[in-house]
Amino acid sequence: MSCERLKNRNQRHIIQRIIVKGTLVLDTPTCLGSGDADSDTDLVLLRDSREDKALLMGSSIAGALRNYLREHENGYGGTEESLLFGGRRTDEEGEQSPLIVNDALSRENIKAERRDGVKINSVTRTAEDKAKYDLELLEAGTKFDLYFELLIDAEKNKEQLIRELIIALQGLERGEISIGMKKRRGFGRAHVEKWQVWQFDLQKYDELSACLKFEHWSTGLLIDYPTCDSIENAFGVSLDVGEDKRDRLTINATFTLASPLLIRSGQASTDKAPDVVHLKSHRPRTKASNSESTEPSERNLVSVLSGTSLAGVLRHRAERIIKTLEKNTSIIDEIFGSDFTKDKSQKPKASRLVVEESIITETTDLVQNRIAIDRFTGGTYHGALFSEQPIFGSQKTELKVKLELRQPKDFEIGLILLLIKDLWTGDLPVGGTSSIGRGRLQGKEVTITLQHSQENKIWTISQSSKDEPLVINDAKSLEKFVAALHEEVTA
Repeated sequence: MSCERLKNRNQRHIIQRIIVKGTLVLDTPTCLGSGDADSDTDLVLLRDSREDKALLMGSSIAGALRNYLREHENGYGGTEESLLFGGRRTDEEGEQSPLIVNDALSRENIKAERRDGVKINSVTRTAEDKAKYDLELLEAGTKFDLYFELLIDAEKNKEQLIRELIIALQGLERGEISIGMKKRRGFGRAHVEKWQVWQFDLQKYDELSACLKFEHWSTGLLIDYPTCDSIENAFGVSLDVGEDKRDRLTINATFTLASPLLIRSGQASTDKAPDVVHLKSHRPRTKASNSESTEPSERNLVSVLSGTSLAGVLRHRAERIIKTLEKNTSIIDEIFGSDFTKDKSQKPKASRLVVEESIITETTDLVQNRIAIDRFTGGTYHGALFSEQPIFGSQKTELKVKLELRQPKDFEIGLILLLIKDLWTGDLPVGGTSSIGRGRLQGKEVTITLQHSQENKIWTISQSSKDEPLVINDAKSLEKFVAALHEEVTA
């Protein structure tokens, strides 16, 4: 490069360097796919090439933060970009991002669990041919060491950069940012539990020297440096983050099991296990643990209602409702998303309905033996004896279902309310073997929150027992959403 080009090129005048470290903890299993096709599973975890640890790419973290910040500031579908992340890749005049996001390695060796999935035909309610897949997931409780560096340019607005960084990191802190694949089906939920922040004024010799001597390559939080639970406290500021402009409907419902439940798991714990067992997943113990420890934390094996299973039955019932009203099912694709399989000329759409994975508490596992019957002879099929291990509930059994519909329209809210009603009354079973009475739920209470630019409202519904009437704080305002659905499909 010539001396003239060096003299005239646009160089950043860095006056301050801010370093942020944090401990990211996975709350649900996470799919960090590598794209490697030569493996036992359809999608394997991305691993570090030197040791058996999971690799979380810095580009994935930065993309999730950028998307969250844009949605928080401009709402879902907003296009205005922030100063923090620079220009888009397609923008030739875009500036470089002042935020450096490093790759993160898991603190411990990979602890993986496998999940099976299959596409169900909505008409026959059977598995479609060649539509089965399996995923390798990173267990909940896995910890990653995050590392960020913010470069403050003399020509940039320092206060705006710090504000945007704090808003983005608060999304991680509060568990509002998911990572990896299938985030809208309950995977990849995470939160940051500890922060450390260093601020170096490069215009002062002592701080410039300290920044140069800082161990940028070190991983994990520094033991001899103060840690904070809040990123605001770590920065030492009290920030007004402004209005959250995301329009969304959030439903938090508590159910109990009205009948046994069986969601087939693709793996058995031992060779002597029943032929079919209910899906279970590892979760970290609730007791306090030392976040600086690199030893594997203890985990519990708990029964779960997977987000993929729940989303599947909700979609099929929604299709049934719309078809009963003799309306085109394009409404379903707008809510639940679509792929290339229906019409390759159409672009795929991501689901606007986020379905979380639910932990089922206070259950009992019981093995039941069954045998296939020949309908012609009325006798048993030879060699068709098999065993199943569903879970059974009690009066203490609970599972919490969380749904979030982004950019909701009134008629879409009405459709979601009908789906919750069917779950509540046990008319919509979940899981397999529903034809023999399994998978029925009974509602206990639900909180419906509508966060909208035009109105913010909360509804509550409760029922102490199956024989008692529903208690609703404002039933008439909920009825208008169902009326909007009827008007939409009959127009």
